[in-house]
Amino acid sequence: MAKGLSLFERRRRRVRTALRARGGLRPRLSIHRSGKHIYAQVIDDTVGATVAAASTLEKDARSASGANIDAAVSVGKRVAERAMAAGVTSVVFDRGGFLFHGRVKALADAAREGGLEF
Repeated sequence: MAKGLSLFERRRRRVRTALRARGGLRPRLSIHRSGKHIYAQVIDDTVGATVAAASTLEKDARSASGANIDAAVSVGKRVAERAMAAGVTSVVFDRGGFLFHGRVKALADAAREGGLEF
Protein backbone atom coordinates (compact mmCIF):
# COMPACT_ATOMS: atom_id res chain seq x y z
CA MET A 1 0.00 0.00 0.00
CA ALA A 2 0.99 3.58 -0.45
CA LYS A 3 3.07 5.07 2.31
CA GLY A 4 1.58 7.78 4.49
CA LEU A 5 -2.10 7.03 3.87
CA SER A 6 -4.60 7.07 6.69
CA LEU A 7 -6.33 3.92 7.83
CA PHE A 8 -9.57 5.16 6.24
CA GLU A 9 -7.87 5.73 2.87
CA ARG A 10 -6.15 2.32 2.93
CA ARG A 11 -9.46 0.61 3.76
CA ARG A 12 -11.25 2.52 1.00
CA ARG A 13 -8.66 1.48 -1.59
CA ARG A 14 -8.82 -2.13 -0.44
CA VAL A 15 -12.62 -2.22 -0.72
CA ARG A 16 -12.65 -0.57 -4.16
CA THR A 17 -9.94 -2.95 -5.44
CA ALA A 18 -11.97 -5.95 -4.30
CA LEU A 19 -15.04 -4.58 -6.09
CA ARG A 20 -13.08 -4.10 -9.31
CA ALA A 21 -11.72 -7.64 -9.09
CA ARG A 22 -15.29 -8.99 -9.23
CA GLY A 23 -15.86 -7.21 -12.51
CA GLY A 24 -18.08 -4.29 -13.40
CA LEU A 25 -21.13 -6.36 -14.25
CA ARG A 26 -23.42 -4.82 -11.65
CA PRO A 27 -23.96 -1.20 -10.63
CA ARG A 28 -22.35 -0.06 -7.39
CA LEU A 29 -24.26 1.17 -4.32
CA SER A 30 -21.80 3.71 -2.94
CA ILE A 31 -22.31 5.37 0.43
CA HIS A 32 -20.77 8.31 2.22
CA ARG A 33 -21.25 9.08 5.88
CA SER A 34 -20.41 12.41 7.43
CA GLY A 35 -20.92 13.62 10.98
CA LYS A 36 -24.31 15.13 10.16
CA HIS A 37 -25.62 13.32 7.06
CA ILE A 38 -25.53 10.10 5.06
CA TYR A 39 -25.58 9.80 1.27
CA ALA A 40 -26.17 6.83 -1.05
CA GLN A 41 -26.03 6.53 -4.81
CA VAL A 42 -26.26 3.72 -7.33
CA ILE A 43 -23.56 4.20 -9.97
CA ASP A 44 -23.25 2.38 -13.30
CA ASP A 45 -19.49 2.34 -13.81
CA THR A 46 -19.72 1.08 -17.39
CA VAL A 47 -21.19 4.43 -18.47
CA GLY A 48 -20.04 6.50 -15.50
CA ALA A 49 -23.52 7.69 -14.60
CA THR A 50 -25.52 7.86 -11.39
CA VAL A 51 -28.70 5.80 -11.73
CA ALA A 52 -30.33 6.67 -8.38
CA ALA A 53 -29.41 8.72 -5.32
CA ALA A 54 -30.78 9.61 -1.90
CA SER A 55 -29.51 11.50 1.12
CA THR A 56 -30.60 13.11 4.35
CA LEU A 57 -30.24 16.52 2.70
CA GLU A 58 -33.45 16.07 0.70
CA LYS A 59 -36.45 18.18 1.70
CA ASP A 60 -38.61 15.31 2.90
CA ALA A 61 -35.78 13.98 5.11
CA ARG A 62 -34.57 17.25 6.58
CA SER A 63 -36.98 17.27 9.53
CA ALA A 64 -35.18 14.36 11.21
CA SER A 65 -31.55 14.31 12.20
CA GLY A 66 -29.33 12.92 9.47
CA ALA A 67 -26.84 11.51 11.94
CA ASN A 68 -28.81 8.58 13.32
CA ILE A 69 -29.81 5.06 12.34
CA ASP A 70 -33.43 6.03 11.57
CA ALA A 71 -32.23 8.51 8.95
CA ALA A 72 -29.93 5.88 7.43
CA VAL A 73 -32.83 3.44 7.18
CA SER A 74 -34.98 6.00 5.37
CA VAL A 75 -32.14 6.79 2.93
CA GLY A 76 -31.63 3.06 2.27
CA LYS A 77 -35.31 2.54 1.52
CA ARG A 78 -35.45 5.59 -0.76
CA VAL A 79 -32.35 4.67 -2.76
CA ALA A 80 -33.64 1.09 -3.21
CA GLU A 81 -37.03 2.37 -4.35
CA ARG A 82 -35.44 4.74 -6.88
CA ALA A 83 -33.02 2.09 -8.16
CA MET A 84 -35.86 -0.39 -8.65
CA ALA A 85 -37.80 2.27 -10.56
CA ALA A 86 -34.74 2.75 -12.80
CA GLY A 87 -34.60 -1.00 -13.48
CA VAL A 88 -31.68 -1.91 -11.19
CA THR A 89 -32.31 -4.94 -8.98
CA SER A 90 -28.80 -6.19 -8.19
CA VAL A 91 -25.84 -4.10 -7.00
CA VAL A 92 -22.47 -4.44 -5.30
CA PHE A 93 -22.13 -2.62 -1.98
CA ASP A 94 -19.31 -0.08 -1.84
CA ARG A 95 -18.91 0.96 1.78
CA GLY A 96 -15.85 3.03 0.98
CA GLY A 97 -13.58 3.30 3.98
CA PHE A 98 -16.41 3.04 6.48
CA LEU A 99 -16.82 0.04 8.75
CA PHE A 100 -19.91 -2.11 8.13
CA HIS A 101 -21.49 -1.11 11.42
CA GLY A 102 -24.13 1.27 12.74
CA ARG A 103 -25.54 3.67 10.15
CA VAL A 104 -23.77 1.95 7.24
CA LYS A 105 -25.22 -1.44 8.18
CA ALA A 106 -28.67 0.08 8.76
CA LEU A 107 -28.62 1.65 5.28
CA ALA A 108 -27.53 -1.65 3.68
CA ASP A 109 -30.21 -3.66 5.50
CA ALA A 110 -32.90 -1.15 4.50
CA ALA A 111 -31.77 -1.28 0.86
CA ARG A 112 -32.02 -5.08 0.97
CA GLU A 113 -35.51 -4.84 2.44
CA GLY A 114 -36.37 -2.38 -0.32
CA GLY A 115 -35.63 -5.04 -2.93
CA LEU A 116 -31.97 -4.57 -3.88
CA GLU A 117 -29.83 -7.69 -3.97
CA PHE A 118 -26.19 -7.64 -2.90
